[in-house]
Amino acid sequence: MATASNGAVPTLIGSVQRALRLLEAVGSHLDGAPAKQLAREAGLPLPTAYHLLRTLTHEGYLRREHGVFVFGPAVERLAVGGALQNRRSKIASSLVRWRDSLGVPIYFAVYREGEIEIAGVADTPDVPAVEEWADFRETGHAHAIGQCLLGQLDERTREDYLDRHPVQAITPYTVRDRRALTDRLAATERMQPVVERQEYALGAVCAAIPVTAGSTPATVAISVPLHQQERLLPTIERLRVEVAILWGSPALSISI
Repeated sequence: MATASNGAVPTLIGSVQRALRLLEAVGSHLDGAPAKQLAREAGLPLPTAYHLLRTLTHEGYLRREHGVFVFGPAVERLAVGGALQNRRSKIASSLVRWRDSLGVPIYFAVYREGEIEIAGVADTPDVPAVEEWADFRETGHAHAIGQCLLGQLDERTREDYLDRHPVQAITPYTVRDRRALTDRLAATERMQPVVERQEYALGAVCAAIPVTAGSTPATVAISVPLHQQERLLPTIERLRVEVAILWGSPALSISI
């Protein structure tokens, strides 16, 4: 089949084009418009317009109210999905920007549906991320990302996580028990960096700062090799400034 890539005219579906013109016509009227007006604006015969309007209404892209057609819930879902993609793209590009600016791997993670989720990582062969040798979701007590997220949870939610993912030493430096972890989290000042040294991976030190992603607990974190640990705190402070500059405040106010 001919494609646009070799210079040929691509195969177009006329009915799809006509339906899209009708949707564009609906979108040009804040309070909706009747079928005859939409047909005229879309340049369609009235019977064709009626057929397409019924189909679009059946599929949820339009709804009819008091004789006029307005956007339906399916269009609203498309809009939400597009906004979500834009926000995720913004996060991904921000991670790359910070990585290049700071010269360290950058991680973005959230606590969603009871689990720790690494939502994005920006690294390079020259500045590699810490290898996930033990499941990040199950070892939140051991890494800065997890500790930062757990510190943002209410007590009941945090206890639920720890019931499902018990504290256990995975390196000689890992926090030893649940009480010690709870004490550490309680001693960490709100909005201050969480730092861990070789608790998750030998030879690596990490720091994380809490950010706000709507109502979702989230964090941005960095890691450096142990022999460069003197870079950790200055770099995480620079990251905090970068976040504040990009989003206009210290909070990453994005719903994801």
